[in-house]
Amino acid sequence: MQLSIVIVNYNVKYFLEQCLYSVEKAIANIDAEVFVVDNNSADGSCLMVQEKFPWVKLIANTENYGFSYANNQAIRQSKGKYVLLLNPDTVVKEDTFLKTVGYMEANPDAGALGVKMIDGKGNFLPESKRGLPEPWVAFYKIFGLSKLFPKSKKFGQYHLSFLDKDENHEIDVLCGAFMLMRADALEKVGLLDEEYFMYGEDIDLSYRIQQGGYKVIYFADTTIIHYKGESTKKGSVNYVRIFYNAMIIFARKHFSKQGAGLYVFIIKIAIYLRALLAIIRRMVQQVFLPVSDWLLLILGYELSTNVWEMVRYEPGYYSDDYRWKVIPIYGIFTVIVLWINGAYDATPRLRSIVKSCIASTLLILLTYSVLPESLRFSRILLLLGGVWSVTAIPLFRTAISKYVGGKFQLFTENKKKRAIVGTPNEVERVKSVMNQSGVIAKHFFTIHIKTEKQVDHDSYIGTIDRLSELVTIHKLDELIFCSADITSSAIMDYMLQLAPFDLEFKIAPPESVSVIGSNSIDTAGDMYVIQMNALTLPANRRQKRLFDMIVSLILVPLIPVLLFLQKKPSGLMGNIVNVLLGKSSWVSINSKNKGNNLKRGVLNPADQFDIVLDEKQQEQVNLNYSRNYSPLKDLELLLKGYRNLGNPTR
Repeated sequence: MQLSIVIVNYNVKYFLEQCLYSVEKAIANIDAEVFVVDNNSADGSCLMVQEKFPWVKLIANTENYGFSYANNQAIRQSKGKYVLLLNPDTVVKEDTFLKTVGYMEANPDAGALGVKMIDGKGNFLPESKRGLPEPWVAFYKIFGLSKLFPKSKKFGQYHLSFLDKDENHEIDVLCGAFMLMRADALEKVGLLDEEYFMYGEDIDLSYRIQQGGYKVIYFADTTIIHYKGESTKKGSVNYVRIFYNAMIIFARKHFSKQGAGLYVFIIKIAIYLRALLAIIRRMVQQVFLPVSDWLLLILGYELSTNVWEMVRYEPGYYSDDYRWKVIPIYGIFTVIVLWINGAYDATPRLRSIVKSCIASTLLILLTYSVLPESLRFSRILLLLGGVWSVTAIPLFRTAISKYVGGKFQLFTENKKKRAIVGTPNEVERVKSVMNQSGVIAKHFFTIHIKTEKQVDHDSYIGTIDRLSELVTIHKLDELIFCSADITSSAIMDYMLQLAPFDLEFKIAPPESVSVIGSNSIDTAGDMYVIQMNALTLPANRRQKRLFDMIVSLILVPLIPVLLFLQKKPSGLMGNIVNVLLGKSSWVSINSKNKGNNLKRGVLNPADQFDIVLDEKQQEQVNLNYSRNYSPLKDLELLLKGYRNLGNPTR
């Protein structure tokens, strides 16, 4: 056996699918085996591998013991002369394995090898080559000096940014996304250190391979795509903690006592600073828009009141109670309606914001009509405030989206021009996938590019050999490549060629319900997937949270009766409190390691059956629930399982 490929997966089913399609092509001319170690994913990854890639050796863990542990499981079973650790969010060229193994064969002093990596927009990923993170190297990186002086041999050591990315180099550290090693070297220096749960294990192993007398090589003669950031949110406090704690483990293990002490001191300062910044940034991002909208609404109602007083009455006609109590309540009510309608999602639609402002105004007017006379001030003020909200909030959001962007970006899919690159049949299939994912319909104009010379299709604009020209002429924003028709090598070549155009790229694997891509080095990969009414959609998350809160509030006055009906009455009050606080949900999938950050549930979809389900049946029930979520389904499960509302969460 020449090559053993190990892929550790955790809840990135569609990226894994695309990765395996590319791997299947790349092992066609090499004697290889492929392991997928699944760390108890809850997204149906194992079922997908079994159905679509039966030739893969699947190891399905029932617990997540970490990245190092999972890799070691497969390495111990591997038979290859070379072992490749490969991330599931990668795409390899057809000749990647032939070239890399060929280099290792020709250079027996090379113990480990990494390759040039690009992100989903064709931009070079600097972590493709790294230096050893010694104390001062880490200091330069953490405090931004390496970014300020990338060509400096002193400050640019972390990513070795002074080395030419298009040439082969001997380096210190490889990225765990693609790490090709000699089995003999692993036998000599040992496997991955399982003290590292995630991050740092690649640095540790690279260092030990060097200490074992081998060279670590950056190989620039082939390229892979790495959709950086799929399994972890890079800006989260948890990421900061795990990543920097891994650096502390490495320092204490390999540096002198004095060097390790300095390193740990620097790292701990970095942990606190980065964690604090992450918390502040998240808080600002979460409250900025709601608070801004609320203040803007108060301003609008106040201005409307002043104008109406001057026109109809006199300044000060309306009481302070109206100004300081009623107006803020109107604002809060409007913000709640905006939230319910998705105005604070990652990329809200401007149309939804306008509709929410109109709806909140109408609801306030309806509520006004049933209030006591003492609380009725003026319908005209409500109408003026409504006109303000419908005008000012959309204008404010548009300005924020245009000049700030980032987390405050409006949904602008309708302005994008996309081109699908592939043969007619595959283009139509991909177009159907995107339609069913809710992306194409009425939101943007799509241009098809066919690989054939003769095409009689209305939206056909040219052939693939004129791709750069077509991008310029038609001002395309996104290209979607059909990998059934175009090789991975060609796709990556086009991405590199078109990188200066700042396009978005996506790849549609054959016979798949997904279209996958990534916007930048700092952005988790985005994709179009046929998800039906998936629970992961922001609108359904809000519905579920509202459902949980409403049910909890209804249950509170019924507690005296419900206690006599419960199998475990002692847990009922605690469950109500936890659900109200958002710590758990009344219904959630039954899995020890929930994907997509789903909360633990008092009940689960399997409770609807009177028999005990096996693991595969449970997984299918979880998938059906997650993909076809409905509050009515939760209500049905609650009514059926009302005697179990005091049970411990699962």
